[in-house]
Amino acid sequence: MSTQMLPMSLPQPQEKLNTPPLAPARYLRFGAFLLDVKREELFKDGARVKVQGKVYQALLALLEKPGDVLTREALRTRLWPADTHVNYDANVNTTVNKLRQVLGDSSEEPAFVDTIPRRGYSFIAKVEYSDRLVPLPQVAQAELSSVSPAKDLAEPKSSFLSLARSSKWFTVGVVTLLVASMLFGAALMLYAHRAI
Repeated sequence: MSTQMLPMSLPQPQEKLNTPPLAPARYLRFGAFLLDVKREELFKDGARVKVQGKVYQALLALLEKPGDVLTREALRTRLWPADTHVNYDANVNTTVNKLRQVLGDSSEEPAFVDTIPRRGYSFIAKVEYSDRLVPLPQVAQAELSSVSPAKDLAEPKSSFLSLARSSKWFTVGVVTLLVASMLFGAALMLYAHRAI
């Protein structure tokens, strides 16, 4: 009879820093991005980023267990039901590439989505979970207030072009440009007639 010796106490795995909380959080922060899970919206530096449905689902699947490997098969079954007839390999690749484009990531030097050869993908950025929207850090707020006063942030900013259009000098410049264009066209016509 063969007996195996088992250690008296098994080592406990260390808790990951990026482990999601037991209850799903509404907001996920990673890099310059904020994901509102409830509203299914992604923001970068406060601006909304358009994300296609399958790409969003792939992002969610990767964010469920950051640092772990999400196999290609698990991603495929998550994105397409079993009765869907598509080229799964090509579609998984396309979806992950579109996700990288949205995040401004690359497969050569990944900051968010790392390819694990012959296995799948892993979300490698630090993820912060929160049930409430956390304001910008104090440093970022200080930089914003030094750039423009708080009252300017509340008022919509006019673009340079709309300010220029309201100026009488803009009108004078446009009229001058039109007259000069007409004179140049007339000069070309006269030159062409004399050359014949």
